[in-house]
Amino acid sequence: MEEMAATQPTRRSLAYVIVASFLLGSFSGAAFGLLFAVSLNSEYYPWRETPAAASDRPAPVSAEDRQVIDAVREVSPSVVSIIATKDVAKMYGSTGAFPFEQSFGLELPRPQAPKQGQKRQISGGTGFIISSDGLIVTNRHVVADVEAEYEAVMSDGRRLSAKVAAIDAVLDIALLKVEAQGLPVAPLGDASKLEAGETVIAIGNALSEYSNSVTKGVISGINRRVIAGDGYGDAEVIEEAIQTDAAINPGNSGGPLVDLRGEVIGINTAVNRTGQSIGFAIPIDAVKVVIDSYKAHGRIVRPWLGVRYVMLTPESAKADSLASEGALIVGGVEGEGVAIASGSPAEKADLKSGDVLLEVDGIRLGRERPLGSVIAGKRVGDRVAIRLLRETTEMSVQATLAELPSAP
Repeated sequence: MEEMAATQPTRRSLAYVIVASFLLGSFSGAAFGLLFAVSLNSEYYPWRETPAAASDRPAPVSAEDRQVIDAVREVSPSVVSIIATKDVAKMYGSTGAFPFEQSFGLELPRPQAPKQGQKRQISGGTGFIISSDGLIVTNRHVVADVEAEYEAVMSDGRRLSAKVAAIDAVLDIALLKVEAQGLPVAPLGDASKLEAGETVIAIGNALSEYSNSVTKGVISGINRRVIAGDGYGDAEVIEEAIQTDAAINPGNSGGPLVDLRGEVIGINTAVNRTGQSIGFAIPIDAVKVVIDSYKAHGRIVRPWLGVRYVMLTPESAKADSLASEGALIVGGVEGEGVAIASGSPAEKADLKSGDVLLEVDGIRLGRERPLGSVIAGKRVGDRVAIRLLRETTEMSVQATLAELPSAP
């Protein structure tokens, strides 16, 4: 019995040791596995480390993106959305009986004419402020409706009544005026130094809904001659237009085209809808002439020669046995538009239909320097020397530019 009593405690102790060893081994293995896993993750999978807080990470902005952001911040406060509203009663027209009513024996309810004074937004566009006392540049077609009322919505949300101050008879440019002081002014750049491939930014009231929308692209071409129409039969020629692939949507008209220096280098004006990302802007240098004229005279004064012309291409000149390039004075088809305006400087200088103008003050005329842009760079009263080809004879005349008559 004594022998057995001594054996029982020994077996119990052995059991305790085995259990303890098992537990200790399990704990040690787990701890080692955890430490090894942490070490393995840190060494071989560094992206699994706990990420830093978002505010501690640098923003992923490239140098060019930073230039774009800074340019937008510079110009955006001066960009306005232009809203046109109109009395609904003026938009409502009676067309008599419903055209299918008699054919189908229908009796349709008559729509009630709107009450006088009810107004509705009819269009929208963009402009930008050029003087702190409220002078705004936009496109002429944005404010073409003389019966509409216009508002300029500032970048801070203020809505100010806007009056049309001046309309340019040559380019698609108009000036608006709001009654305010201390407004942010858009810095104007130099379009003569632009090169194809430069990054540019368009800012505007896209679709007349998304104010101060920003799109980015490049200058696709310069000195483009564009015939821009409004879809209702009216069209005009834009000389030396800037072509860009920055998205220009309805509502962007009149907004600024901006370079990376944060300067306005053009007014977004037209798009070619038969292609993709083909938009056009009026160079800001042409706009400066309009602004200076308004500030000096209270209206837009344009120099005038008084000829109707087409710019020749080498191909068209060769076909007609004319000079390789120049401005051919020609009348309109079926008498629509005379070649030489009555009483004009051109008539006084004895210019004739069929003359090909080769140079003005030593500037060779061609597709890169059309007659209209050369004359637009002059002032009323300037006396210009014109070299021309009449049939087969070259000759020179002098003409004194007059002020472009106002439209009747």
